[in-house]
Amino acid sequence: MPLKKIEAIKENIDKTNYLNDDEKSQSMKIVEEWALEDKAFGILREKLLDISVFFEELFSELGIK
Repeated sequence: MPLKKIEAIKENIDKTNYLNDDEKSQSMKIVEEWALEDKAFGILREKLLDISVFFEELFSELGIK
């Protein structure tokens, strides 16, 4: 996934009111680990969706499938 999309995900995590602070922290950690380890997006998507359905809407808004 391009760095631009990763940054957009992180920005949306930071500014949303849908996630609590713990969910935001967990989500950021997962995104950063994924970016560093260059994991398959399917794994990242699953891990984030385990935290909240918020990410389904976010991915849709960003055009990420």
